[in-house]
Amino acid sequence: MGAERLVVYTTWYPGVEPYLDAWGRSLRAQTDPFFRLVVGVDGISPGEWVSRLGLDGRARWVIAPSGASPARVRQTALERVIEDADEVVFVDSDDILEPSRVAAAREGLAAFDVVGCALKLADETGADLGETFGPAAGNDVAADLPHYNVFGFSNSAYRTGTLRACLPIPDGCVLIDWLLATRAWAFGARLAFDATPRMIYRQGASSATRVSPPFSPRRVLEATDLVLGHYRIALENPPALPTAAAASLSAARDRAERFRGAVLDSPETLARYVDALNDLPPRLVWWWPVANPELEHLWMN
Repeated sequence: MGAERLVVYTTWYPGVEPYLDAWGRSLRAQTDPFFRLVVGVDGISPGEWVSRLGLDGRARWVIAPSGASPARVRQTALERVIEDADEVVFVDSDDILEPSRVAAAREGLAAFDVVGCALKLADETGADLGETFGPAAGNDVAADLPHYNVFGFSNSAYRTGTLRACLPIPDGCVLIDWLLATRAWAFGARLAFDATPRMIYRQGASSATRVSPPFSPRRVLEATDLVLGHYRIALENPPALPTAAAASLSAARDRAERFRGAVLDSPETLARYVDALNDLPPRLVWWWPVANPELEHLWMN
């Protein structure tokens, strides 16, 4: 496979501009420079940024239709990417690549269909929080996928044959990264996770996707609604999932629905749950705060 058949994909959108200079510097510092850049563009002018970031001649952008949802922006771009690439490395443009990001992803994809990597957690300014995102050593990342996700749009990479089988992205999808990883798992893709941090991941202080405590009742409820939306999208939209995978997701959905009902019906239960959640040693993966199994005694009765 020619080196030019590997694509680095990102998305640019209004509000990301303050982060693009640092992102661009980290992209230019890759130890493996043999890739093409594809940018899904939503609402900003790509040409001036390509020039400013020193990416002339390397970047190709795909401008989304006016008014497109985040899902449509990515679906439109990825339809183009899979036409003439063999491998896709996803990197969010508000994060920072470590120099080995592309090289390690290329190496991982030589043996696996989907690879993820650990993330250094940072605040919104990029300051290191001293924590690393990723599954615990020995955890089966595939077995965890019905409940949690470690394959994000900043730290995952796909063979395009696998990615093609995971499309299309429904227009109302919010947790696009989890949907693609779930479909890849359901269809039997070989998944792997690199425990070495290859990205610096900025956590929004009030974002529902935040993985480290402290958590608040509002954020737990927001995360729960996003998780339930994910299950609905995954189970109700084509391509249809194999029976065993659909059953696992349905069971996880039912559990999350029971949790939501319990904490909505009782603010006291929600408060006790959040207090106990913040006292647990955190698992630094996406969606761990929802229906936490260590705290079943607080909500499943």
